[in-house]
Amino acid sequence: MYKIEDLSRIYVMGRVNVKALDGVSFAVPDGDMLAIMGRSGSGKSTLLKQIGMLDRPTSGSVTFQHDEVTRLPESKRARLRLQYLGYVFQEYALLGELTAHQNVYLPGMMLGLRNTDFKRRATELLEIVGLGARTNHYPRELSGGEQQRVAIARALINNPRIVLADEPCANLDTVSGRLVMETLARLNHELKVTIIFVSHDPADAGYARHKIVLSDGKICEDVSLK
Repeated sequence: MYKIEDLSRIYVMGRVNVKALDGVSFAVPDGDMLAIMGRSGSGKSTLLKQIGMLDRPTSGSVTFQHDEVTRLPESKRARLRLQYLGYVFQEYALLGELTAHQNVYLPGMMLGLRNTDFKRRATELLEIVGLGARTNHYPRELSGGEQQRVAIARALINNPRIVLADEPCANLDTVSGRLVMETLARLNHELKVTIIFVSHDPADAGYARHKIVLSDGKICEDVSLK
């Protein structure tokens, strides 16, 4: 599904060049659950942005479904993101004035789906992530773990082939974090959604099939776990 080749990303900070990624290469097969691990500042989130087509590399390439996407026009990259990718962010990014159900189906409106279709799909997704009884609750009425599971349901509204999660448990307690990781693992196992997640917590790697560890922008470990 993904092939990353000799990927580098350099940020210019005044007179200083900061190399966030330095010659990273690996592959992600269809149906994988990949953990991108490493200490803070190791390049994890930068790498996820490249995979998610939210940024462009300084050099190297990202091939997605046999198409090299780093040089595509932004309009085509945006279409690929909309069609194939779902995103889960560390800070949940829910709209406080909308219910869980409304937060989930909102992207469906942007996709141009029929009203009944995306609303029904949102209801189904909240059931899948274990929040069927919380459909009409607002974010302020939900725990952090529940809000993150709403965010996962929202990421699935377009039936993506890949879900990208950036530190999805960083703001959660141990129990809530475990529920979120179990939800992602179940989506991978039952729905065959490819999951790529970033984490600094070694315990999270236990849910993955494949682990990459970054240090100073380079891969220092690349192992199959299952």
